[in-house]
Amino acid sequence: MEKIRQVHLSMVVGAALSVLIWAQPEPVISATLLTKDKASQLVVIQNTTIKDGTVSGEVVNKSRWTIRGVQLLVRYTWHWKNEYRPGDDSLSDAVFYTLEREIAPGKAVPFTYKRSAPLPSRPDGYFITTVSVAGFTEVIRQNRLPGALN
Repeated sequence: MEKIRQVHLSMVVGAALSVLIWAQPEPVISATLLTKDKASQLVVIQNTTIKDGTVSGEVVNKSRWTIRGVQLLVRYTWHWKNEYRPGDDSLSDAVFYTLEREIAPGKAVPFTYKRSAPLPSRPDGYFITTVSVAGFTEVIRQNRLPGALN
């Protein structure tokens, strides 16, 4: 009788596991971190213009997949005219700006980031504004196997 209970219990556990596996959603591929060099080959910023703290340009998708959620890092780096005797306050600032559009492979989308407040104008230094890609998501479509549940 003991042996029958064990077999019965293993059959119940096996049936429960097969229901759980069948009910699982589509498999998800985990995030992959790329080196800066590899990432800069896939997503490129071009035709950049910077005026009064407003940054405009285009983000180009050179990947073979659609990309979305492109995060741009806009840096306003303050440089003192006299670096040997800088002031007490640092005026540098940085902002992450996310593009809410998907970009198809080989395509470009325009962007414009405008500061909510203008950069201060002071005689003791100046700003250098730069923009770079801080992150993005590649949307990799998986091919479905024949007969797979949709």
